[in-house]
Amino acid sequence: MTDWMPNLDQSDKPRYLAIADAIASDIVAGRLSTADRLPPQRKLAARLGIDFTTVARGYGEAQKRGLVIAKVGQGTSVAGRAFASSPIGRSSARPLMVDLSMNLPPEQNDPALLRRMQEGIAAISQDVMGLLRYQGFGGAPADKDAASSWLGRRALVPTQDRIFVTPGAHPALLGIFGLLAQRGEVILCEAITYPGARAIAAQLGVSLVGLPIDRDGIDPDAFADACRALKPKALYLNPTLHNPTTLTIPKDRRDAIAATARHFNVPIIEDDAYGFIPIKSPPPFAAIVPDITWHVAGLAKCIGAGLRVAYVLAPDTRSGWPFMAALRTANVMASPLTAAIATRWIEDGTADAILSFIRAEAAARQSLATSILPAGSYQADPISFNLWINLPPPWTRSAFIGHMRETGIGVVASDVFTVAGTPHEAVRVCLGGPTSREQVRRSLEFMAHSFTDGPALA
Repeated sequence: MTDWMPNLDQSDKPRYLAIADAIASDIVAGRLSTADRLPPQRKLAARLGIDFTTVARGYGEAQKRGLVIAKVGQGTSVAGRAFASSPIGRSSARPLMVDLSMNLPPEQNDPALLRRMQEGIAAISQDVMGLLRYQGFGGAPADKDAASSWLGRRALVPTQDRIFVTPGAHPALLGIFGLLAQRGEVILCEAITYPGARAIAAQLGVSLVGLPIDRDGIDPDAFADACRALKPKALYLNPTLHNPTTLTIPKDRRDAIAATARHFNVPIIEDDAYGFIPIKSPPPFAAIVPDITWHVAGLAKCIGAGLRVAYVLAPDTRSGWPFMAALRTANVMASPLTAAIATRWIEDGTADAILSFIRAEAAARQSLATSILPAGSYQADPISFNLWINLPPPWTRSAFIGHMRETGIGVVASDVFTVAGTPHEAVRVCLGGPTSREQVRRSLEFMAHSFTDGPALA
């Protein structure tokens, strides 16, 4: 029904919401049926005499409500009531709740891979009672073996007494920050950094001081000056596919930073959340200066955020003792169930298959961004999950976030990442999570149109 046309005059809501409401009411009234195709966005915009972006937002809102389905090359069609059926691997008793402000990897949608994941979970359930018991902190030997195998992909070959299986990267970072710095003491980081690190520092009363960054990471001279002036207790870095700027510190800069850290005896906290995503990347700090580096390898970004497991590599055996005590106090142990799932998937190759899917899908979405957005309008890596956009005037970050809210992709203001200086008019745009590739394409088209036309009332 490509001649469908809503009557927007009967609604006092913003026009994009009126379009979504009209789709819903026409489905209920029988004027739209399952599989009916809606008019192309630009064609409907011309008929209604309104902006293309308004129609795009309306279709996006309808898709968010489950009213329509958008497919590449086929346009947008009505989903109808039949769309309520649960997709593979998701129980209708647990409705989907996703925080699009988080930087999520693209979700797997390959039925064969999903079945493989489910089979791994079923296999570990054979020992379900054993996995419901308390276990020693730091991980069972089998889990540590799997951790060692996984870390080997980053050229790390640690002994088991330096490896700890923890309930996610965030608790691990909380334990390390608290171990290295007392209230009022300084930890250095990038001037733009992971918001979780800011929250941890604030909770502990630790002063987080940002260092200037260029396209290769923090300035080694500024790092040295800060070491002399502030006597920091540690340096926190997210050196590979940095969140949010997506930069990766090259080997030469890593060597310079490592040399400065060693000279001033400053431990490095290496948050390697995205380190497994690139097929080839510079060696981690834990391989360059292992004796002063705390390496945190979370599985949230390379397998899935719901798998709350991270592998921590301590600088030496002695350093691990107080860390183990701190995390035992706060968390008792990592969940044996989730640790067993991670171990199973690593051992049987499922984790590598998931990682390969994430790499390919992230690359495809970045290719979409390259083909749709104006050259030079954003910063990204060809395999990152997000874009870092310095907004063109007259856009402000608050206006842009409001404008993009209904597109189904997460947009976060620079304020939450900024440690030093005034936040720039910049945003992080996340392309992963449950958002489909087609929805990403439509959202990017909406964004490109916004860059061209500037802020406008929809």
